[in-house]
Amino acid sequence: MHYVITGSIGHTGKPIAQGLIQAGHTVTVVTSKPANVAAIEALGAQAAVGSVEDADFIKQAFAEADAVYLLIPGKWGVTGWRAFHNSVIDNYIDAIRANDIRFAVLLSSVGAHMGNGAGPVDGLYDAEQKLNAVPGLNTIALRPSYFMYNLFGMIGMVKGMNSMGSNFGDSAIALSHTQDIAEVALQELANLAFTGFRIRYIASDERTGAEIAQVLGAAVGKPETPWVVFPDEQNKNGLLQAGMNEEMAEEYTKMGQAMRDGRMQSDFMENKPVFGTIKLEDFARNEFAPAFNA
Repeated sequence: MHYVITGSIGHTGKPIAQGLIQAGHTVTVVTSKPANVAAIEALGAQAAVGSVEDADFIKQAFAEADAVYLLIPGKWGVTGWRAFHNSVIDNYIDAIRANDIRFAVLLSSVGAHMGNGAGPVDGLYDAEQKLNAVPGLNTIALRPSYFMYNLFGMIGMVKGMNSMGSNFGDSAIALSHTQDIAEVALQELANLAFTGFRIRYIASDERTGAEIAQVLGAAVGKPETPWVVFPDEQNKNGLLQAGMNEEMAEEYTKMGQAMRDGRMQSDFMENKPVFGTIKLEDFARNEFAPAFNA
């Protein structure tokens, strides 16, 4: 079988490519950076260098694929975030149709059931709907919960304010580690046992904001670190000061609102998966603390 992996050799793309190659499959990894070619080829994969915004390039990259792993990359500073998501998924779908590909695994997100009000996740709702409408395509949309690696963004706050927080966190937050996400994606790609359109939730752990602050704080010698739930306007201003543009700061604040009032995780809570193996303490000890102390 031949697989095409979008998203380069990032947190999920690299372990997925490695697993498929070890199983005897051939893999093409799509990357926008020529500097990644050597690392991709060292895995035993072929590199396709170009932009996911280039429809012709994506059609060529998807040639001869039996299945594809679809990831819409972040594009910091973009305006028209949802339109950007839609343009990328349209390119993927055009390439799927042109190459008669029958299996796709999409990295979606908790909150993609909403359609509106989930901030940057709204575009993933569109992606799911569009893939579901492709005749003959079998798709599984993976919906991981809040990424643990997003918590790296708290390091500056802990160092500068002796606290961490956002405009959510009073209630439990489902957390996902990218290793657990990659393992699920690899399983689905290797087996290709899904038909039609399916959704699969992913989570590794579940903690309140106060518990997150305590665990991460303890890992860096600050066990009394509090989690502060900020007013929406203060949260948005903080994101602007961190360098986000107006649109992105507004969208991420909307996502926090949806987390806070329960809409973001409501469908997840009704369809909880078996949790993965990487717990918050593992992340705190092995990743957060080294980054904090670097």
